[in-house]
Amino acid sequence: MGTHYITEDCINCGACADVCPVDAISEKGELHIVDQPTCTDCGACDEVCPVDAIKWD
Repeated sequence: MGTHYITEDCINCGACADVCPVDAISEKGELHIVDQPTCTDCGACDEVCPVDAIKWD
C-alpha cells in the first residue's frame, strides 16, 4: 500500500481537504499536507485537485 502526498505545486485552494472523508488533509503555511497515519488512500483528493499536486507513492 502506498501513501498520498501533496507536492509544492499546491495552490492552497483547500479542495482536497473539503473532500477528505477522514480529515487527513490540513493547511500548513502556503500548502496543504496529508497526515499519513490518518490517510486511508481513498483517492478522493486526487480527483478534485485542480493542479494535479496530489501524488501517490
